[in-house]
Amino acid sequence: MKMKGLVLVAGAVMAVGMMSSAVALDGAALYKEKNCFTCHGMDAKTPIQPTYPKLAGQNAEYLHQQMMDIKSGARSNGLTAAMKPFMATVSDDESTAIAQWLSTQ
Repeated sequence: MKMKGLVLVAGAVMAVGMMSSAVALDGAALYKEKNCFTCHGMDAKTPIQPTYPKLAGQNAEYLHQQMMDIKSGARSNGLTAAMKPFMATVSDDESTAIAQWLSTQ
């Protein structure tokens, strides 16, 4: 009886794990949806101003941390004030997905 319950629980855990990986966030789609491209360019390499950073190819952890620091206010230098309203709409998981995608560009 205990073994049958354990097998059912293990099966449920595996199913949940498979569902969560199947619903992985699409960083490329989020980059567009969250309007990152309006300043940083569709390819993340051609920002609209020379003072805006090129994001493509940057380290994912660094990008994610910078986004979270701008969102929280820990980073408020330079042009970060312009990004704050955009970052207000980006969750931690979305930021991670965007950063991962950007790092592969």
